[in-house]
Amino acid sequence: MPDTPAATPRARVRVPLRFADGYSVDAELVTFHGLTDGQEHVAVVLGDPGPVPLVRLHSECLTGDVFGSARCDCGPQLREAVERIADRGGVLLYLRQEGRGIGLYNKLDAYALQDQGLDTYEANAALGLPEDDRDYTAAAQMLRALGITALDLLSNNPDKADQLRGLGIDVHDRVPTGVFTTPHNVRYLRAKVLQTQHTLPLADLTELSVG
Repeated sequence: MPDTPAATPRARVRVPLRFADGYSVDAELVTFHGLTDGQEHVAVVLGDPGPVPLVRLHSECLTGDVFGSARCDCGPQLREAVERIADRGGVLLYLRQEGRGIGLYNKLDAYALQDQGLDTYEANAALGLPEDDRDYTAAAQMLRALGITALDLLSNNPDKADQLRGLGIDVHDRVPTGVFTTPHNVRYLRAKVLQTQHTLPLADLTELSVG
């Protein structure tokens, strides 16, 4: 297990969350001192976390989370995660890792290449960028600062569980998210299954017509 410095909570603020579909829940937002990557990640504590809380590591996606882009499934995953975690008790870590860590401008450059026929991973490679540049050391620091060393992980991505385990976090179970398919994101979802073994039903991810 890597010897990483401890992070500490910086501030805790109660925030009422309200979503466009009418769902609402109160959350506690926690910021931190001492995160190794220097980014302003935030923990969203929902419900009453137990000894093995439900946790999601959600990478920031301006286009999907804020603008409702149908080119990915990030916005629906975020909305689903908040409700599922609130029902059970746990934490959503909102991580500043736009575009799987390559940043917003690079992500939009990759979108332009995807419009020419490349998949999401091929587009990153064509730009000379990693397929996935995310590191979850700061996430492990945040969890420990919140007193969480064992959890169930809400994710389709096996790399998230593998990295957390390598950082000394006990991932009991990896709980899949829903499948949020649109005509605009089905190739993206298929690529995640084929390239990085996300647990999504490949047979269901057939090409859809864009109206």
